[in-house]
Amino acid sequence: MQDSEIGIANQNAEKSLLLATALFPDEEWILKESGIWVGKSRVKNTPKERAKLAWEIEQIRPFITHESVVYFLPEIEDSGLHGKLSADTVIDGEIVEIKAVTGSRVTLGTEFRKGYKQGAYLCERLPRVKTHSVFIRLFSNFSVGSVKAKIAGELKNRTDDGRFICYFDSSGVLFSWSFDELRGIIGSKTPRG
Repeated sequence: MQDSEIGIANQNAEKSLLLATALFPDEEWILKESGIWVGKSRVKNTPKERAKLAWEIEQIRPFITHESVVYFLPEIEDSGLHGKLSADTVIDGEIVEIKAVTGSRVTLGTEFRKGYKQGAYLCERLPRVKTHSVFIRLFSNFSVGSVKAKIAGELKNRTDDGRFICYFDSSGVLFSWSFDELRGIIGSKTPRG
């Protein structure tokens, strides 16, 4: 790594550790591999849990760079709100929920909404944090325009800051759009009359 890359990696490590420990102050972090840390309470020694964590790590590989630092967060369940609510990771100092999507545009919208809510839940736990993002690894063969339009529609009436990051598995291309940029798609359309 060059000096500038080392500097970025150090900044990412510091930002990620600060946010992960602010969200989960009692958690111990285990180094899984270079740049990837896992909350000790999340490491369960069952084949199912090991496979799940390995799968999640593989899903983010197209998104992270060699300067990235990822913290896989403990899972939070709130039975009153029907299931798991916390986002999966902090990546480079930002809350990011990971989803993989196969299927229809309806499935894409559903998974985005779930991911959005999971990130927003963590922001509620730490009110000074206002930004959360959703990363989707898309296995369905949709056009970029179709995906942007679908997510723009899902962001209607939502005001949080963040990004939608999408890796189009079929083409191997990664895109990232701010929530504001996507909301602008809806706002730029003129009503027909």
